[in-house]
Amino acid sequence: MATSYKLTRLKAGRDYIADNFQTPLSLADMAQQAYLSPYHFLRVFKHTYGETPNEFLIRLRVEQAKKMLITENYSISEVCEHVGYTSLGSFSSLFLKQTGMAPTLYRRKLWALSAEPFCFPARAIPACYAFHFLGK
Repeated sequence: MATSYKLTRLKAGRDYIADNFQTPLSLADMAQQAYLSPYHFLRVFKHTYGETPNEFLIRLRVEQAKKMLITENYSISEVCEHVGYTSLGSFSSLFLKQTGMAPTLYRRKLWALSAEPFCFPARAIPACYAFHFLGK
């Protein structure tokens, strides 16, 4: 169990990840913000939050990508870059793993709800309804 001193440090590292998830981050960068060694940071983070710092980073990026696919009219490649990935293949693979569907299919399912073809979904469907419909 982490002490309150370590929790404060962990929170600093977690906040750093949340504030900078669009940029390339290494375990050393994250650990440095928490003033812990990389491997100690990894172990304590996983024990405390139930996921590794990298899993947390991926989850943040996929959540942001889901929001952008619903509310923005960017291409999949642009969404990929905006959330911090340099490889479209890696982004698509991680998105599929997290949501159960490819980014294109995720967007297509949402757009299928719109009565107007190729209509920007935010104007046609409230995001809360879309999130509920897609179940993610």
